[in-house]
Amino acid sequence: MTQAPPHNPHSDAPHGHGHGHGHRNEHQQLQQQGTGGQAEILDLDAEVLAEHTASITAWLPLTAGPRQIVDLGCGTGAGTFALLDRFPDAHVTAVDTSAEHLQRLREKACARGVEERVRTVQADLDAAEWPDLGSPDLVWASASMHHMARPDRVLRTVHDLLTPGGLFAVVELAGFPRFLPPSAPRDRPGLEERVHAASDRTQAEHMPHRGADWGPMLTDAGFTVEDERTITVNIEGSRSEVIGRYALGGLQRIRGAVAETLAPEDLTALDQLLDTDSPHSILRRDDLTMRTERTVWAARRT
Repeated sequence: MTQAPPHNPHSDAPHGHGHGHGHRNEHQQLQQQGTGGQAEILDLDAEVLAEHTASITAWLPLTAGPRQIVDLGCGTGAGTFALLDRFPDAHVTAVDTSAEHLQRLREKACARGVEERVRTVQADLDAAEWPDLGSPDLVWASASMHHMARPDRVLRTVHDLLTPGGLFAVVELAGFPRFLPPSAPRDRPGLEERVHAASDRTQAEHMPHRGADWGPMLTDAGFTVEDERTITVNIEGSRSEVIGRYALGGLQRIRGAVAETLAPEDLTALDQLLDTDSPHSILRRDDLTMRTERTVWAARRT
């Protein structure tokens, strides 16, 4: 979100980052190495963006702390644990289609000593019938709504799921984070943007709602949108080697989706960045900066 974003994430999640309805229409680059690598990206997104995710949970327009929360497309738990930290009396139902993500989330819950406050549910949220998710006061969906094949139906289902007066928080990513300066690498400046442009073209068919304005769709589903906020993220890589690992892992996964469409010179330059033994490896750079945007909508069931 993460990681949100997710993160992402993130990717986005990367998709953050993305971990919507279980990744049936997941980013093609995230499919290249299975959910294991994807889970690692989500974990890195959560670590890098922890402060930003906490700021979103603190911003939510709530008059009282929610007791029952549902995290839709929870991934490996970036939002789940931020919400548990923010609302110490709450219980969270974490929903995702990936059994591996849910297992990792449960392990984290045990390590943190909050396993009694977390319930995991494996479900495809594009299915016509949802499992029983209770009557939450707050539903959280970070970097997950754009994965839905029928987001209009999902929004209406969430509206009916919430208790009257309950809040739905939707976090959307502007795209997968950027890390390199525009002048990099020296022999192929602008490489990162070209790689992402190629990736966006391959994803557009599968995720037409990525980066969407969810405000009108929330209103059409019966919600009252109470507030909207865009968060600009700019984190210098020198603060943590985690950002280098995030950049490496994300670009490794994107490569699988775009290799056939990149110019040969760009593919060569990208492979040099991804070669951890190369002097040009992205891990050896000291000019990385994680840059992304996340927009949050707070919508009320009135």
